[in-house]
Amino acid sequence: MAGEVVVDALPYIDQGYDEPGVREAAFAMVEEECRRYRPTKNYLEHLPPLNISSFETPIMHNEFERLQNRLPMETLSMKRYELPPPPSGKLNEVGAWNECVDNSQAQLEHQAVRILNLELMLEYCCPAWKRYLQTLADSEKIASKKLMELRRQLQQVNWQRKSLQTKGGDQLKALEAKWVALVSHNYEIEQACVMTEEYLAQIKQNPNIHCKLHESISN
Repeated sequence: MAGEVVVDALPYIDQGYDEPGVREAAFAMVEEECRRYRPTKNYLEHLPPLNISSFETPIMHNEFERLQNRLPMETLSMKRYELPPPPSGKLNEVGAWNECVDNSQAQLEHQAVRILNLELMLEYCCPAWKRYLQTLADSEKIASKKLMELRRQLQQVNWQRKSLQTKGGDQLKALEAKWVALVSHNYEIEQACVMTEEYLAQIKQNPNIHCKLHESISN
């Protein structure tokens, strides 16, 4: 994957993050990177244009336009509930009175339906509401159970990560100690080799040294 960053860190093992100056140095590096970063093109051009009105319904769209134009909100019209008589010029017309009667019957039926709805609500609303609340409670229990399972999995992942890092840290410490021991041993060997080379060089320059040393060892 292009641009993939491999994080080479063991947060549970590494030390020194809380030492003085470390946080400031990290912020300084970020600021330096931000200062040098100069985008030459729109890095969001591969994304589709933002449609901020996709969620709007026609009613919401009209209301937003009203607010933008600073127009007052329309008041609730009670005209459909009125029972006006025929106009003064049609008081003697039967058709005009028939329209008024039809309107009255429609209003009467509308009120009858409202009464019926109220009676149905009084009879069935409470049990339906209780079932709705029970459904919400069941949904909440299911969601809570899923949340607890996710938290358990997250905790398990964290424990596994800590365990692996702790184990890896112990291995690193052991390898580091072994490396230090090998380096020290190599240094001792190099020192012995240097001393041996110096001794051989002295023998080549003065062979009597070897004879005197041999005699002293014999005695």
